[in-house]
Amino acid sequence: MENKEKEKLIEVKNLKKYFPVKKSSFISKPQYLKAVDNVSFHINEGETLGLVGESGCGKSTTGRSIIRLFDITDGEILYRGKNIAKLKEPDLRLYRRKMQMIFQDPYASLNPTLTVQDLISEPLDVYHIGSKKERKERVLELLEKVGLGKSHMDRYPHEFSGGQRQRIGIARALSSNPEFILCDEPISALDVSIQAQVVNMLEDLQNEMGLTYLFIAHDLSMVRHISHRIGVMYLGKLVEIGNSDDIYKHPLHPYTQALLSSVLEPDPKMAKKNSIITLEGDVPSPLNPPSGCKFVTRCKYRMKQCHEIEPKLIEKESEHMVACHLY
Repeated sequence: MENKEKEKLIEVKNLKKYFPVKKSSFISKPQYLKAVDNVSFHINEGETLGLVGESGCGKSTTGRSIIRLFDITDGEILYRGKNIAKLKEPDLRLYRRKMQMIFQDPYASLNPTLTVQDLISEPLDVYHIGSKKERKERVLELLEKVGLGKSHMDRYPHEFSGGQRQRIGIARALSSNPEFILCDEPISALDVSIQAQVVNMLEDLQNEMGLTYLFIAHDLSMVRHISHRIGVMYLGKLVEIGNSDDIYKHPLHPYTQALLSSVLEPDPKMAKKNSIITLEGDVPSPLNPPSGCKFVTRCKYRMKQCHEIEPKLIEKESEHMVACHLY
């Protein structure tokens, strides 16, 4: 996808989110699970930043920290230059209206006791937007945008399929007219036949409404399709970030190379030619990560300095950054 030059909507600086772990005894020191550890990136207005990595790498925690569903441990979250990282709830209210979320599970994210009209109009009620008639008109407008209609307004979530429920969730996220939407694996719980429809709809809505997305997913081919830029996370760290085509055609970090090699190739000849890179061992415990580079225990290129010094994210090519001692 083309990425036009636009101003930064969100800029994350040295973001940290640590979760405290219970002490084993009264004399032991408290332990912390470093879910997100010193992560920095930005998202331009009107673009989609894809965030990928193995389960437990900190993708969702990063996204939820940005929209302040979590109180962060340290760092800055700049929204149009305003640091919202430490804002209290009354001051956050304005920004919560501008930042919405599409959840992974379309079954658990909708209140089963509310009708579709009530679900979509709830943010309008919270922010006192429009009259009762205007809210109803807004709900109908949003339903049509996501491929549903007036006949669905008075139904309950259990009367819909998973794909339809996710469309309702998307309509709800759009109701307060946000600028930024966190898409936290919005297609992973859907049938393959429905996933492409939902992603194409998200692209159309972005073009129509000027939306900015942080798109978190495991489906690497789908991430490439929708994203302008892609960030790769491993064990709470951002190890590589760059334009979508650059990441897929010229991955720099050994972890990114292994991750992309696992994408299934529909052409049998190409699949045979491009062998899958098998990583050694398992992901280390985030409670006891290795010193130096967090990927050192699984990297075949590891050197002495990889065990001792943590690599910093450097720009190797134009807008293509990598954290690796190979560069």
